[in-house]
Amino acid sequence: MKHYQIGVIGGDGIGPEVATEGLKALEAIAEIDGFRVDLVDYPYGGEHYMQTGELVPESAIDEWRELDAVFLGAIGHPDVETGLIERAVILGLRFGLDLYINLRPVKLYAEHLCPLKDKAPADIDFTVVRENTEGIYAQIGGILKKGTPDEVATVTGVFTRKGIDRTIRHAFEVARARAAARNDGSPARLTMVDKANAIRPQDIWTRAFAEVGAEYPDVEQDHAYVDACCMWMVKNPEWFDTIVTTNLFGDIITDLGAMIQGGMGIAASGNIHPGKHGMFEPIHGSAPKYTGKNVANPLGAIAAVGMMLDFLGEARAAARVDSTIASLLASRQIPSVDARSGLSTAQIGAMVVESIRRDA
Repeated sequence: MKHYQIGVIGGDGIGPEVATEGLKALEAIAEIDGFRVDLVDYPYGGEHYMQTGELVPESAIDEWRELDAVFLGAIGHPDVETGLIERAVILGLRFGLDLYINLRPVKLYAEHLCPLKDKAPADIDFTVVRENTEGIYAQIGGILKKGTPDEVATVTGVFTRKGIDRTIRHAFEVARARAAARNDGSPARLTMVDKANAIRPQDIWTRAFAEVGAEYPDVEQDHAYVDACCMWMVKNPEWFDTIVTTNLFGDIITDLGAMIQGGMGIAASGNIHPGKHGMFEPIHGSAPKYTGKNVANPLGAIAAVGMMLDFLGEARAAARVDSTIASLLASRQIPSVDARSGLSTAQIGAMVVESIRRDA
């Protein structure tokens, strides 16, 4: 029997609530598909910091390196300095485990969820591959003379050829895998998004895409500036299959992607070092105003479990998660992906588990 050790960081706000429902789905699938999951809980988040003054010790990062994956609920506490916990936990994982790929599926499960006119599930089904450890997020910079009229803030974005090449190469592999999974004869397609016309150092992305792309003649290759990409995601989302882009632009366009797929409540992401480490999370944040009310929709967390299963090589189990979410949304048994669905967090989690067991 396969055996996986999964670190769990419930975190802040609605994080523990939605993570609980995601883990219930994981346990049900493990029982059906015949593998074992051992969970290792970690307390890191805003409440822990306020009680202990501790962020994330190096020993925790060392432990995370030995796990098969990490599952995160949400991070961010209203009574803690903005970004402090997020940088410690999320960036601690990204940089500590070199999770250089952020993977974000943008998939519309049911037409009624989409705010775009005349767009159906067949029109919105693409994946964004975001470089995850460089760019503006490298945290190089600072503030001088803070709080004075002469205040100056600087930040330096870092793009390395190594970091870009490995991200683009992985995106080509994702595009190939998506085409193979469709099995309908349609070609693999990859769009690279930058802003090299205005930010000339990003020409390194343009050149790297062309050079790495020469290794993938079977993949159709396209290029878009980020402003145009956002425009086309709204007007013609069916044009996209796989997108690869910088850290900052990936952060922005994936939130737009969440909206066209129905809302933040259904969006999940994987932070991965292919073949080594992975951290998986819903992207909706901690939503403090809903904390403890049992109204947060856990589908994003459950979708993140599906991504984690795929990363672990449990493709059949991952497919169970995806088909269950699709069925419950398309049938309107779960009418929306937000906190106004009329169903509680626990009710939605129970519906997912029941559907998984019924369809096994």
